[in-house]
Amino acid sequence: MAKSEFMTPHQALAANGKSFDWARRFLGNRMGGDAATLYRFCRVLDDMADGDIPDGPHRLLTIRDDLAGRRRATDPLLADFLPFIYQQNLPIPVIIALIDGLLQDQKPVRIADERALRRYAYRVAGTVGLLMCHVLDCDDDAARAHAIDLGIAMQLTNIARDILEDAKMGRRYLPASWTGDVTPVHITAASHAPDGELARSVSAAQRQLLSMADDYYQSGAAGLTYLPLRAHIAIAVAARVYRQIGVQITATGYGWHHGRQVTSRVTKIICSLQACGSIWRRLWPRAPHRKQLHDGLEGLPDVR
Repeated sequence: MAKSEFMTPHQALAANGKSFDWARRFLGNRMGGDAATLYRFCRVLDDMADGDIPDGPHRLLTIRDDLAGRRRATDPLLADFLPFIYQQNLPIPVIIALIDGLLQDQKPVRIADERALRRYAYRVAGTVGLLMCHVLDCDDDAARAHAIDLGIAMQLTNIARDILEDAKMGRRYLPASWTGDVTPVHITAASHAPDGELARSVSAAQRQLLSMADDYYQSGAAGLTYLPLRAHIAIAVAARVYRQIGVQITATGYGWHHGRQVTSRVTKIICSLQACGSIWRRLWPRAPHRKQLHDGLEGLPDVR
């Protein structure tokens, strides 16, 4: 398969973001195209961080330095994307925060506690929610907190889904305050003894992750009414499909050792029909954002 850097936005979305590609169908051509362009940029940055693109980590640092110094783009990815940044008025500090989160994955990942988990999830996914606000014609400042929360919810779902896969890559996103300071090697070994004490501890942490994600999904859903109608439906569909991963994990009894869960086409259709019911929220008074969801995020861009 071609590397994400050489894919068109729609190819990158179809290959690497199936839930989002499904939801894009509800956005229409213009907004769907812009969302795909943003997704491709974020995806290529992610692939750079993971070393899937030659000299990726070094290029990621170059892009960060060019953005932070407001310099002329010296990397072809940034040079290609810069007009879109200006066109959509994307906030540079938020893009830098995203890159900082991806660079964090270059070091041995051992999340210490829930605060560190929340800050990491903000950097790699809450930032994408903020950037998406610009692409989806949402300029109400009150929407931003909910956009951050939906991104965090999806990232927590990712972590819950990929516990074993991440451990094999030397990463442990499960907070040590939940599991003890176990190593990825220990987690990988525990997958072969699912009835063992460590495997059960990891299952308990997976359950806790999904419970935490549900709080953020609820806040994300509360912010859908700030979006234009088509965008509301599309993001509601994406959120519902993504949340379904957690539902399926729960149905396995938190069997993290079985590998990652995926949603079938039939399941996506069912989730889409359920998500469309959220349009009734547009008739209700908007609830204030739950500020405690952002405990520990102080000092990060656009966090209020």
